[in-house]
Amino acid sequence: MSIDPSKMIAAKVQAMEESATIRMAQKSRDLAAKGVNVISLSLGEPDFDTPEFIKEAAYSALKKGNTKYTPVPGTMDLRNAICDKFKSENKLDFKPSQIVVSNGAKQCIANICLATLNEGDEAIILGPYWVSYVEIVKFAGGNPVVVSAGIEEDFKVNAKQIKQAITLKTKLLIFSSPCNPTGSVFTHDELKAMADVIAENGQILVISDEIYEYINFTGNHVSIGAFDNMKDCTATINGFSKGFSMTGWRLGYMGGPQWLADACNKVQGQVTSGAASFSQEAAAVALRTEKTEALAMRDAFMRRRDLITSLLRDVPGFVVNYPQGAFYVFPDVSYYFGKSNGSITIENADDFAEAMLTEAHVGTVSGAAFGADQCIRISYAASDENITEAVRRIKACLQNFK
Repeated sequence: MSIDPSKMIAAKVQAMEESATIRMAQKSRDLAAKGVNVISLSLGEPDFDTPEFIKEAAYSALKKGNTKYTPVPGTMDLRNAICDKFKSENKLDFKPSQIVVSNGAKQCIANICLATLNEGDEAIILGPYWVSYVEIVKFAGGNPVVVSAGIEEDFKVNAKQIKQAITLKTKLLIFSSPCNPTGSVFTHDELKAMADVIAENGQILVISDEIYEYINFTGNHVSIGAFDNMKDCTATINGFSKGFSMTGWRLGYMGGPQWLADACNKVQGQVTSGAASFSQEAAAVALRTEKTEALAMRDAFMRRRDLITSLLRDVPGFVVNYPQGAFYVFPDVSYYFGKSNGSITIENADDFAEAMLTEAHVGTVSGAAFGADQCIRISYAASDENITEAVRRIKACLQNFK
């Protein structure tokens, strides 16, 4: 007797799309395993090591025997550190009971969606969007409503578009700033206009994903939850993976209304319980220490941004935005749709990304995964040498597509 997987796997899992970033990263690894010299610019992972003082704090915690279960919403020490960070850097005033520490910012978002969405509820997602927003909303039973802006608007949806998308079923609005995949950063005035529209409704919770806060080249990060009319209807998401280069530590956190924190605490308590003990102690040290190394990484990313955008603008047919944060560039490559090198025809962004991997041996991610199928996402979390060589390969490869 053998089990028929098609009858066993839940329909919602069968309908779930695999993460495109993870898929392309694995394809790059598979090709590299065959001896091909692949430059992978697909994953959203800083190429810097975690700062030494953070690792030392984790070693110290381990040596002290800090290896036991933690409270579901996080250790009190870390939650206090997060409250202090929110107040001093974001003008957000939370009590420790309003903070939930999770196994990555992604879990924070999943907790919120699972805690709030009923079947048929709508979640407005500003596009281009991070790949997991849509799938998390659908998995939680909600209907994603994507509202998008193009490269000519710097990929930033405006308040009027949001107002037009709101219905009686709208329960959530989800966005990131600085944005993955575009690197766009919403200004104070843009967020204020958005806040006024949302506050008018009175029944919409905003999920503001600010995981790239420290990789902001504008010098002015604004949290939408700091506006007076948004204090009780915003969940602010952040974490340690990007700004502190702590991707493998799996630590994210949420600050929000007490009712939401309580609901997320309940969800997390039945799914994973609390995050790792010694990593939370190290994370508290990270927040309480001067951000010297985080800012040095930001400056390195800004220099790389300038390098890669200047190189990509020399690629015929590319339309390139000028990202103000994160470590991605999101060029429009639709000029090449319909072109062929004799064996491969590029019909869309999926084909383009696949061709760059197999023909140029450069790993990127199709913009279709982010709701913009005329673009590709390129991560510049890589060395200058790899960035320069990757763009050289792309440019040389595309000369064969007519």
